[in-house]
Amino acid sequence: MVMFLFLVVALAVVVAAVTLAVVGGGENAPLPEAVPERLRDPLPPDRPVDRADVEGLRFPLAARGYRMADVDDALSRLGAELAERDARIADLESALAGARSAADQGPVHPAATGENHVSMDKPRREDRP
Repeated sequence: MVMFLFLVVALAVVVAAVTLAVVGGGENAPLPEAVPERLRDPLPPDRPVDRADVEGLRFPLAARGYRMADVDDALSRLGAELAERDARIADLESALAGARSAADQGPVHPAATGENHVSMDKPRREDRP
């Protein structure tokens, strides 16, 4: 019986302490609302993302892990930049392949293709009137 009474009193003390902590502390006011933590180091908007930006990226913790909006924004930005770089690499590889095939075929003379060729070289001294 004494043990039961002790447990009831201990439970009442715990409930009272939790209620005071949540509802009103020593200032007779409820606890202030916690400001949600936001992403402090977003990816730079004015230049391409580099390795140091990705390594330095830290997401703030939320109740169940990370804030989904911050992670989604960062992943969208990284995905867009990777797609842009992949397209640029494909363009450069295509241009390189075209240049290699043109070099393999040898120089093309304008007379053979029927096109008029205009030289952009400076005229030599003996060509001047």
